[in-house]
Amino acid sequence: MFVDKLKQAIEDEYKDYYFYKSMYEKTDDPLWRDFIQHAYEDEKSHYEMFQQLYYIMTGTFVQNPKKPIPCYNFKQCVKQALVDELDAVETYKEMLLTVPIQQAYNPIFIAMHDEMEHAIRMSTIYNSLR
Repeated sequence: MFVDKLKQAIEDEYKDYYFYKSMYEKTDDPLWRDFIQHAYEDEKSHYEMFQQLYYIMTGTFVQNPKKPIPCYNFKQCVKQALVDELDAVETYKEMLLTVPIQQAYNPIFIAMHDEMEHAIRMSTIYNSLR
């Protein structure tokens, strides 16, 4: 059901925001920091858009999402971020095909596009660390 996937997406975006914030502290490379900052700012925007959409659909907000375990090993975190971003693209593609109301289309499309961009950024970082 779309609303259930939306709730999970809200929780995932919240976790991703905090995960990227912790990753940001694990590198001094200005380009990687820029890539990561871009991603965490996008994740915050997705969280806010999805909360607004959830409210439109249910009359409530998703309460108290859990924060993730912070990043300790930069290379492992980048690898995990890459996998998570690619998974998110698939989830949002499925959601896009089943949007129940017109207001859902734009936030899902924007998030899907951003997650593809994040995957490219994380892949670039990961491949430079080898």
